Amino acid sequence: MSHYIIGIDTGGTYTDAILFDAESKTVIAAAKEPTTHHHLALSTGRSLHKLLQKADIDPSQIKQLSLSTTLATNAVVEKKGARVAAFIIGYVKHFRLPITATIFIKGGHNIMGEEEEPLDIDNIVDTLHGLRNDADAYAICSAMSMNNPSHELVTEKAISMIDSKPCFCSHRISQHAGMRERAATAALHAKLMPLMQEYIDGVKDAMQANKLHCPVSLITGNGEQITIGDAAEHAGVTVASGPACTAAFGASQRIEDALVIDVGGTTTDIAMIENGKTVLSPDGCQIGDWQTHMDAVDMFTGGIGGDSHVQIDSKGSILLGPGRVIPLAMTEDFPAVSDWLGAGNRAKCISLLPEVDAARQTSAVIQTLSGKGPCTLQSLHEATGISGVPLAKQLEQLSRQQMILETGFTPTDALHVLGKIDIGNAENAQAGAKILGDLAGMNAESFSKKIVALTAARIEDMLIDYVIHRYWGKSLTSFISSRSDHPVLGVNFSLKIPIIGIGAAARYFLPAVADHLGTTVHFPKHCNVGNGVGAALLGT
Repeated sequence: MSHYIIGIDTGGTYTDAILFDAESKTVIAAAKEPTTHHHLALSTGRSLHKLLQKADIDPSQIKQLSLSTTLATNAVVEKKGARVAAFIIGYVKHFRLPITATIFIKGGHNIMGEEEEPLDIDNIVDTLHGLRNDADAYAICSAMSMNNPSHELVTEKAISMIDSKPCFCSHRISQHAGMRERAATAALHAKLMPLMQEYIDGVKDAMQANKLHCPVSLITGNGEQITIGDAAEHAGVTVASGPACTAAFGASQRIEDALVIDVGGTTTDIAMIENGKTVLSPDGCQIGDWQTHMDAVDMFTGGIGGDSHVQIDSKGSILLGPGRVIPLAMTEDFPAVSDWLGAGNRAKCISLLPEVDAARQTSAVIQTLSGKGPCTLQSLHEATGISGVPLAKQLEQLSRQQMILETGFTPTDALHVLGKIDIGNAENAQAGAKILGDLAGMNAESFSKKIVALTAARIEDMLIDYVIHRYWGKSLTSFISSRSDHPVLGVNFSLKIPIIGIGAAARYFLPAVADHLGTTVHFPKHCNVGNGVGAALLGT
């Protein structure tokens, strides 16, 4: 009998499922469903159900379920996930992490594991009482804890006695020196633990609904596997799960050297293939502002994709990403685009999810959305008196808690306007392009072409910066993104190896990138579900 594996890739926009014959290394069937962020079991269950129907096989024939997800990566890029407070213990030059709070505490050990200074437990306890309402999870990193974790363990126990929220210690994941990277590694785990638990619960529910009882593993950033029982506690190792599967799919194409680029809805992932094999990063995983000690494929992730939010500011300039919204073409139960879309605080419309019980909530934002229906930032400000950073923080928290939906114009809408794709309501996209095009001094078609070109240019900049950083260890992000506007220096780049494209949107952006860099781009069979195939390959 054939050895069947199901590979599932849960992305920010779509959940893909593929049925893979492990013996012949062939894809038997594939299914794609929009990712339901507010209830991940729905999209996972729908993709599984559609796949099993297409393949027409009994669930008992499935021997393995292998998962890939960019949810953790997307949360980092979009600055979402749990609000984390990190306790940094020991003498160290102060640094900042992209989290809610970084607290430096006396204590720590030396390289021999001997206590350098007693742990300031009183300061920890006092600080915790003031943090409880602002933190969803905690990270702990003590000097030389890989040689003596006692101060981390005592701090963890103190936290559990005062605030029973998720907590992660650096000695459980990193055995390297470098306090900043170890602290970032622990903080990233803490940030992603609740998100990963929700994902795992959704997978379990979907499997039960589809009568699947096979073993389940989740692909980590270095291409290895962990069981779903360990995935939540070690959530940080999944942060490059998607890119690892991207690289695995690229390596399966038998091209000696190439750049593999996965254009998703929320992010674009870039990975390197050398001598037909994936390459691991020698310095640990870096995603956005986070440099960690976690093993991962040599990759880069940036906040640009088919669902990146397009805005027009008060000066008529176009802003693109890194936040994502539901494309206008894919929305339901929102007011007519012409009733709300505009510049600045009218760039997106926010709706309360129907399952939210507003009567149990005290937030003025929730009460307004419940009473008035979908609102822009401007109408929320007018109704609540809240604006700017305070309003942005409240909306970020509601989004993190899966209580709201946000829609706006995106590159996906631009592709609808240009007739490149037809998967949603093109009239909504056309209306949005006309409104924003007028503000930018263009017609709808010209505006949409501009957005597609800007998206391709942003991907090109990411690719160039990745290659420079990989070979020279330097990031030139600010220079690369502004090189065409420099008054004196003109710089052009070319790429000596081909590009392999993955993702439903890749075909619409990567040809322009390849052409501009003087190379070629290949779209292999099943590239639209490439990460699902990569997950199955790594799960064999």
